Amino acid sequence: MASTEQHGPEHEEQEEFINEDDVLAEVPDDDDQPMNDDDDDDENEAQDTLGELQPGSSGVVQDNSVQSFPNHKSSVFAIAGHPTQPLAVSGGEDDLGYIWDITDGEVIVRLSGHSDSVACVAWSSDGEIVSTGGMDGKIRLWRRVGKDDFRTWEFLTELQGPDEVMFLKWHPKGNVLLAGSNDSTLWLWQLPSGNTMQVFAGHTGPVQCGAFTPDGKRIVSACGDGTLILWDPRSPTPVFKLTSEDARFSLDGITSLGINPSSTLAVVGGAAGGVRVISLTKGEVVGALGGHTEGESIEAVAFIDFSSSGTAIVATGATDGKICLWDLATMRLRATVEHSDAVTTLLAVPAPKAHLLVTASADRTLRTWDARTGTLIKEHTGHHSAVLSASLGLDGSVVLSAGDDSVCFVFTTEPEDE
Repeated sequence: MASTEQHGPEHEEQEEFINEDDVLAEVPDDDDQPMNDDDDDDENEAQDTLGELQPGSSGVVQDNSVQSFPNHKSSVFAIAGHPTQPLAVSGGEDDLGYIWDITDGEVIVRLSGHSDSVACVAWSSDGEIVSTGGMDGKIRLWRRVGKDDFRTWEFLTELQGPDEVMFLKWHPKGNVLLAGSNDSTLWLWQLPSGNTMQVFAGHTGPVQCGAFTPDGKRIVSACGDGTLILWDPRSPTPVFKLTSEDARFSLDGITSLGINPSSTLAVVGGAAGGVRVISLTKGEVVGALGGHTEGESIEAVAFIDFSSSGTAIVATGATDGKICLWDLATMRLRATVEHSDAVTTLLAVPAPKAHLLVTASADRTLRTWDARTGTLIKEHTGHHSAVLSASLGLDGSVVLSAGDDSVCFVFTTEPEDE
């Protein structure tokens, strides 16, 4: 794996935001309750301010998107914006994926070949290869043809091995693909050859989340039975493992994961509302965050890198509708913002707009916030059902959404200039 070997011996020169003296007791729940959930209201009641109507009804839904993509025939589970081009890839319950133009909604490629729902999609770091992962255990890949534009793609290969694909992540610097499986294994392939590099075995539950560290040197994975493992991509033996046998780490299953930009910290969220901060250099728990409602699953974690002072800010979003913004230098809650239903996705906008956080929710909306203050910048509306996935595009200037209503939308992240 050339992209990892070229880094040479590891050295720890990066700033560590936390040392053992900084670790505080768990921050208590502030008893701040989420807004009332109106998602269970009878469909025959009067529409709410967002236009709670199904497609085809006579009412008008407020739609402030700049483009839509209605080609999927059922729920859209996954969406990803291309690293550099005005393209998106989406995948859904109709067993199909699409590459489409986010400026006009034109279908570029119909990605077929799955026999069950397409649950995850991902672009390679250079945008030359796109991958789709299905509940059928297949991972299918297409690559760009030629160098003139990104309008022509060809089928590359199909990878098999996982029982059911839970997530797909590309190496940040090379054509290496990581996948988590429902059968407790983690897979690593070299592309475009499709050769299997590693099959990591060490989990005992579905590997629901995982990622390369931003420096590309390590892999962090976590599973439904509450185990977190740090791996060297070149070795099948864990660097370290944390399990629920450690009472400080018990989370009733891990549902979300985030890694800080300097690759020194991981934050994991649990099925029962717990959040743990892990030092990847020490292999131990260094903090516990308790701002979410007990029993509500943490669905998303995102690091926000807007502070020139190096302060680590992390956002956690849960089924209680809350997004908690934490200062990891002090383990203190900076702000709480809310949706009226479960949070499904958190997206940290890159520089120069790194103070912005985009959130997606089952309440049918997406929202852009100023993470420094918790101020709502813009609400994105148009979906008739839960927003199941979201991604940034064009350097964070647009947000792409995938809905349970079978539609994808493109929104500008911030309000357009008058």
